[in-house]
Amino acid sequence: MKILHVNAGLENGGGLTHIVNLLRQAKAAGQDFTLLCLAPGPVASAAANAQLNVHVLGVNNRYDLTGLKRLRTFINQGEFDIVHTHGARANLFVALIKHKIKAKWCVTVHSDPYLDFADHGILGHVFTTANLYALRQAECVFAVTQKFAQLLVIRANLDANKVHAIYNGTKFHANSAIPAKEEHQCFNLVNVARTEKVKGQDLLLKALKIINNPNVHLYIAGNGTQLASLKKLAQKLELTKQVTFLGFISQKQLENLYRKMDLAVLTSYSESFPLVLLEASDNLLPLLATAVGDIKMMIPDKQHGFIATVGNINSIAANLKKAIELSKEQLSQMALSEKEYVASRFSLKKQLESILKVYEVLLAE
Repeated sequence: MKILHVNAGLENGGGLTHIVNLLRQAKAAGQDFTLLCLAPGPVASAAANAQLNVHVLGVNNRYDLTGLKRLRTFINQGEFDIVHTHGARANLFVALIKHKIKAKWCVTVHSDPYLDFADHGILGHVFTTANLYALRQAECVFAVTQKFAQLLVIRANLDANKVHAIYNGTKFHANSAIPAKEEHQCFNLVNVARTEKVKGQDLLLKALKIINNPNVHLYIAGNGTQLASLKKLAQKLELTKQVTFLGFISQKQLENLYRKMDLAVLTSYSESFPLVLLEASDNLLPLLATAVGDIKMMIPDKQHGFIATVGNINSIAANLKKAIELSKEQLSQMALSEKEYVASRFSLKKQLESILKVYEVLLAE
């Protein structure tokens, strides 16, 4: 099989990690996968750094449709069996040329398509409508959670036979390969997420104020439209000494940061199956998340982590208190139990194998 993955190329979060990790695993497994980015940016750079087969089409912006002919030519001349898109712009581009390409077409839905453009007004409504149109044209749709699969079938009216729930995976390392924790005075929380409303960092700041513990320090790693307002909120809540905004940091910087963290926290209003939590678990951090997506598949019970009510500041604060009150030994055991659980279920190897099986069925049809 010859597979082409297509993305706009501007992703900087979980979508980037998903694509690059999947193609890296495919390369290790000897699969013929190519990545095409519509524009230069973080995805192409990350793929090149990972020594993957990556090309850039050179589309100028989301309204530049001159790239459609070049995309069609790239697909047909490359004799790809399957085109696999990630993200609304890539989905729409392939939808517009679907009847002019020979390859079968698959899509991965990484997030709730009804929320992706929720903060963009009238344009957001247009983008949402266009993306849903594209999803309905695809011959195969991968949803990264069972809840998203149900949403696509029930609300978006996609054919249930072409929707497949396949959970995200990551590469898990032997515990002996994980660097030892650095000594630190505070109880350190890390939140790795884009600073957007859907990620709920405002809830986390307000919960931090409720617990009123000066020995707790929060590190927020991510950029986005809400960064300035979150900094203002931290000032208003008199938390500036307890919160560090790191902006976007590299994977290497994040791995170094994990060495002095005590708890990974994600307080989103909506998520799929967050890779950042799998990566934190690989680095032997216990997890606290709101009950979004299929998070209970990742944190099955209280022995494996903490789950707070979505949008509920008091619930987040209560779970933070529980974590802080545990001993280092108890937190360490929780992190070990969680890693053992997720590593046995959500590896990149299993993710790739599941996707390849669907490809094979699609081509057989």
